[in-house]
Amino acid sequence: MRKIIASTYATLDGYIDNPHLWSLDYWSDEAARFAKDQLFSCDGLLMGRVTYEGFAASWPERTGDPFSDRINSMSKYVVTSTLEKADWNNTTVIPGDDLVKRVTELKEQPGQDILMYGIGNLTDGLMAGGLLDEYRIWVHPEIRGEGQPLFREGVKAKLKHLGTRTFESGVVILSYQPIYEG
Repeated sequence: MRKIIASTYATLDGYIDNPHLWSLDYWSDEAARFAKDQLFSCDGLLMGRVTYEGFAASWPERTGDPFSDRINSMSKYVVTSTLEKADWNNTTVIPGDDLVKRVTELKEQPGQDILMYGIGNLTDGLMAGGLLDEYRIWVHPEIRGEGQPLFREGVKAKLKHLGTRTFESGVVILSYQPIYEG
C-alpha cells in the first residue's frame, strides 16, 4: 500500500508560515538532493486548496529542470469543498466531504508513495481518518517568535520516531510515523 508523507518546513520555535522569508538562508546542495530524492520517490502529490492554488500559480511556468518537470508531470490531487475543477496538468479534484473514502482508494492503487507539502487542515483530516503515514519536518535553526504554528490547537497524536537527518546548514529533518490505536 502506498504511503502518504507530509513534508514541511518549520522554525525551531514551531512556526510554518512564510517559509520564503526564512528558509532560503539554509538551502544547500545537500537539502536540494534530499528534496529531489523525496519528490522522485513519489508519483503523486496531495494538496489542500490553498496549497494547490499557490502551486498552480507558480509551478506550471517552471520547466527545464528535473524537479520542475517532475512536479508538473506527476499526478496531483486537490482536496477541496470549493473548487469544482483544477486546471493544472494531471490534477484530480477530491471533494472534501469524501476525504477518507477517496484517499483510502488512492492509497490502495499501485504506484509509489504520495507526497504532501505543508501541514494543515488536510493533514489533520488524514490523521483523524488513520491515513497519514509519515511527517517529515524540516526544522530550521531560526526563531520567529510568532506565526502559524506547526500543529493546530486540539491536534493530538502519539508518534514513532523513524529517523533524523542533519544537514551542515543546521537544518534537521525529523521523521515520525503516527501511531493509530484501535
